Amino acid sequence: MEKANGCISRPSRKRKLPQEGNDVLNFTLDELSDDLLERVLSWLPTSTFFRFNLVCKRWKSVAASESFKLACSRIPSREPWFFMVDPNLNQSVVFDSAERSWKKLSHPPLLSQNCNCNSIPVAAVGGLVCFRNMSGDYFVCNPVTGSCRELPPVNPDSHHRSLHAIAMNAYSNYHGSYKLFLVSGDLPKLSYKVYNSSADCWEEEIMLRKKTDDCTGFEFDSNDDDDAVYFLSKAGNVVATNMQRSPSKQFSSVITHKDGEEIVYFLSSSGTVVACNLTQKHFSEYPRLLPVFLEYSIDVVECKGEMLVVMLSEFFESASIRVWRFDEKTKTWNQIAGMPPSMSHEFYGKKVDINCLGAGNQIFICLSSAELCSYVRCDIVTNEWVEVPKCCLNGEVMEFMSAFSFEPRIEASV
Repeated sequence: MEKANGCISRPSRKRKLPQEGNDVLNFTLDELSDDLLERVLSWLPTSTFFRFNLVCKRWKSVAASESFKLACSRIPSREPWFFMVDPNLNQSVVFDSAERSWKKLSHPPLLSQNCNCNSIPVAAVGGLVCFRNMSGDYFVCNPVTGSCRELPPVNPDSHHRSLHAIAMNAYSNYHGSYKLFLVSGDLPKLSYKVYNSSADCWEEEIMLRKKTDDCTGFEFDSNDDDDAVYFLSKAGNVVATNMQRSPSKQFSSVITHKDGEEIVYFLSSSGTVVACNLTQKHFSEYPRLLPVFLEYSIDVVECKGEMLVVMLSEFFESASIRVWRFDEKTKTWNQIAGMPPSMSHEFYGKKVDINCLGAGNQIFICLSSAELCSYVRCDIVTNEWVEVPKCCLNGEVMEFMSAFSFEPRIEASV
């Protein structure tokens, strides 16, 4: 150190590094081997993959290679995209939760054909979304790549029974290993069928028996749930408890894994939650959250491997939206999150239908009625509720009825 005007001058922090150290600073991605480059790029958000073509020929080649897809399959998880459903059913619009932006994807050509143009999304898992057309045929699609295939037809006898739930489970994105579950029948006689992608066929139908509670001997009473109950609303209108849901959510269901058991949950026509244990081959009904004569809208979601219920109800001249978890030990519902009253009050008296989906700690809620259309995201850990901005494409504000959550994975095989 040198003295200047009686002061000690300190070495400048901006002083250049020795010349031999510049090799590290001059390092570029071009020096990486193809294998390392693929592994580095695989960690980027999926939305950036579409821009690889604009960078250079090498990156364009990487994006199209099978080894890059394999590298992407090793990424544990990706921030979810929400596949939106609008009344037209002829386009693919998603909300990117990572970038918090709307995107329009190329609609699969197979779903644009005349016989399939009215296909609706009915289930999603991993990087795949399942569609169903008016004839009861099923299609599995990767919305990111646009790849799509039609599944073998279901046994015609299945079309004569009421379909309650459609759920999907993925075992490997890269190898296209997944199962599609259909729960049908009339309570209390339920059964399910499974499509196994590994064998590319539908397995034999399996009957489900009604379960009684082992601890108390109490059996949940269905009260003929498939029959509508009529009552007078506060406005003096005759209302039926038989729920009217948007077409894409009429088979609303979720699947969870608990202690090695696969359980499908769905809503009966009158709003009770039905749990179908596919491993033990039995089903049970959960007690109601609210009395049957109270007006409400309800949906089931899956978050972090457990089933939750989201409910919109009206009390004391105001509306509330709350998230509930069922305690198997006490056989009671416990509230775990609730929308601030200042946000939920605007939904009072507007006959709002809620359609929800879970992704990790998030719940995405679509609220729609003749008077409004709104979307909200809820973090069930922090109880933070955030309104999602409106979707505006080509200068037009779009309104959606519901949504499905999937991970944007280019490697997901149909």
